[in-house]
Amino acid sequence: MSEQFAVILMGSDSDLPLVNNTLDVLKSLEIKFEVKVASAHRTPDVVSDYVQDCEKRGAAVFICAAGLAAHLAGAVAARTTRPVIGIPVDGGPLNGVDALYSTVMMPGGIPVATVAVGKAGAKNAGYLAAQIMALCDKALDERVKANRKQAAQEVMDKDAKLQASLDK
Repeated sequence: MSEQFAVILMGSDSDLPLVNNTLDVLKSLEIKFEVKVASAHRTPDVVSDYVQDCEKRGAAVFICAAGLAAHLAGAVAARTTRPVIGIPVDGGPLNGVDALYSTVMMPGGIPVATVAVGKAGAKNAGYLAAQIMALCDKALDERVKANRKQAAQEVMDKDAKLQASLDK
């Protein structure tokens, strides 16, 4: 089997600014990935064929970003037993609440791990994918741990700076 990779699907190219937050995380952790625009409603056969092809080629996890009805993650989860992470896109008349409900409310037996609506969720999708993939990749596990340690250090540095400014 070839080297594992993550797959990111977007319901629309307008989701790319949000998905860039996911891609930044994956890049920072040196995770290989593919990105594709495909619609659960407008191109269901493309979604199905692509998911099956990616699975054959070693995809470890699927990340799906969609807004409004947000059926993309569910459509992907119906076609694979690999982990699927759904990112509800913030937008539309309900500011992403509809996408959240559509992504999180899956029938029993077809799970989708759903992250928060918007930018934080997009980042967490990347981190969750990394943690899943790190289960079988010791080097990636070490990079994830180092990233978490660096994030903690950044918070402590900011607090030290704040404390120093208050002492004046």
